[in-house]
Amino acid sequence: MPSRNREAVRIAVLADSDTRWKWGALTARRISPPVSRVTGFVLRGRATPTTRQLAEVGADVAAPREVTGAEFLRTVRDEAYDVVVLALVGGTVQAMLHGLAGMALPRRPVVVTGYVGVVYEKLADGLLLRHGADVVLANSRHDARRFREVYEGVGADASAVVEAALPFLGGARYAPAPGRDTVVFAAQPSVPASRADRAYLLRRLVEHARLHPHREVLLKLRSKPGEHTTHVEEHPYQKLARGPLPPNVRLVHGHMGEVLDRTDLLVTVSSTAALEALHRGVPTAVLTDLGVREALGNHHFIGSGLLTSWDRLDGGHRPRPDAHWLADQGVAADGSYAKAFDAARARVLDLLAAPALPPIAPYYTSATAPGYLPGVLGRHRLDATGPPATSPVRRVLREAARGVYRHGVQRVAPVIRRLGEL
Repeated sequence: MPSRNREAVRIAVLADSDTRWKWGALTARRISPPVSRVTGFVLRGRATPTTRQLAEVGADVAAPREVTGAEFLRTVRDEAYDVVVLALVGGTVQAMLHGLAGMALPRRPVVVTGYVGVVYEKLADGLLLRHGADVVLANSRHDARRFREVYEGVGADASAVVEAALPFLGGARYAPAPGRDTVVFAAQPSVPASRADRAYLLRRLVEHARLHPHREVLLKLRSKPGEHTTHVEEHPYQKLARGPLPPNVRLVHGHMGEVLDRTDLLVTVSSTAALEALHRGVPTAVLTDLGVREALGNHHFIGSGLLTSWDRLDGGHRPRPDAHWLADQGVAADGSYAKAFDAARARVLDLLAAPALPPIAPYYTSATAPGYLPGVLGRHRLDATGPPATSPVRRVLREAARGVYRHGVQRVAPVIRRLGEL
């Protein structure tokens, strides 16, 4: 039973982009106790999602309220949330952890964080910036193992790592439909990054459609013109595809789950959509045309059995996934997905039932990172409105950064506490 005397456990989700809102909202639902209320917030900034993007999440959560970091901290203080889910970039997670710690609440909320998808870059940096949360969710057995190794390797407490899964897996199992033959290419905003590489992939998609005129070929886009995503898209496929396309090629938006309902082959470079497709049993291909490289993220699929090229797909090749790789990646094609969040939910319930929670204790302090942490706190301005010099949150974080450098975390608490008063 939660230690607070109320009927429902109150959960606040703070996100900073469309995909992180999707992860945070669905995670909150997956780890929620039977009786709970989830309230959403999105940070005002470059990647603030539109109403359309928010509606595609599919979680039973009301549209989130747009806030600054100071407003969110003040809301946590005033409304006394039991659980806070931080669906944010690593540096902002670290800043919020220090902000929550500095408010010295009578009883602080349980803090949960994690990653929105495949973790193929900045593993150590991102993990250590998330250290200090009560629960750091790993999306697979593979990730849980790596997360613990990083924390233990630097002498940090690894007990917060809890194995779970991607919260947005689900949907009907794949079943071929008579007369249907649909190939979907899942586009990514920043992979590949260059215009030439993106033009190449579009050209090969069009050539595939021309080789198979009776096959429906869909280019699944992440955003519409004017919308922003987690990663900056400098060369949208919409602009690259302005010329005439074959009649069997269409550009589509919408919820990935709905697109997968009619997909017979999912093709991507490294999109998390591949894991959604594999969970359903949809044939899936990960392209090697541009190489197998860390910069592309497709190196994550080494050993999966999914790596292939447009040349081979043109000729009719269909990759077959490796069962051991699938199990290690948390795809849970064996039906165990229904229990994937049991451990995380139990951890949250245990923390809620505790008489008191220990102080938030991030790995990064004045003792472990005196040359790094001040910059993180000062750089990740949580108020994205107005020039830096006039942002009260930025000023407070700058003061906090100086305090960490000069005096240690214990001398920073009064400064950070001011965030909740702005």
